Amino acid sequence: MELDRNQICEFQQNRDPYLMIDYVTEVVPGKCANGYKDLKEDEWFFKVHWPTDPNMPGMLQIEALTQMSALSILTLPGNKGEIMYLVSAEKLLFKKKVLPKKRFVIKTEVIKYQRGLVSCNATGFVDNENVCSAKLNLALPKEIKKYSIT
Repeated sequence: MELDRNQICEFQQNRDPYLMIDYVTEVVPGKCANGYKDLKEDEWFFKVHWPTDPNMPGMLQIEALTQMSALSILTLPGNKGEIMYLVSAEKLLFKKKVLPKKRFVIKTEVIKYQRGLVSCNATGFVDNENVCSAKLNLALPKEIKKYSIT
C-alpha cells in the first residue's frame, strides 16, 4: 500500500507544520512502513535551526521516524485515525546533517507488537546514506485500555 499526504492524514493525526512525512512508498500493516519527506528551503525549522547553517533538528528527525513507524500499526484494521504516542527512544544515532533541498528517506520495521505496545527500528537516509537511526517504543492507548485491570 502507498499513501499520499491526504491519505497519511486519514490514518494519523499530525498536521502541518508538524506532519514530518510527505509520502509513504510502502506499508505492510503490522510489519513496516517506508517513505520520505522532501525538505524544502522554506521549512519552518530551517529558518530557526540555524539561519546561517540550516539543518533538520535531531528531534524532528526522530519525530519523522516515529510518524512513519506509527503508520505500521495505524494501517491495521480498526486503528485508522487513532492516536499513538512515542513512549521511549533508544540507541539514537545522528551521523550527518539533514539539509534543505534533500529527500529524507525513512525506513521502519516493527520488531514486536503486543497489547498496544510496539517496538520499531527506524532509519533515516539522505542520498542513500544512513544519517540517523533509533529504536522506538510506541503506545496505542485504545488497544492498551482493553487490557486494563480497573
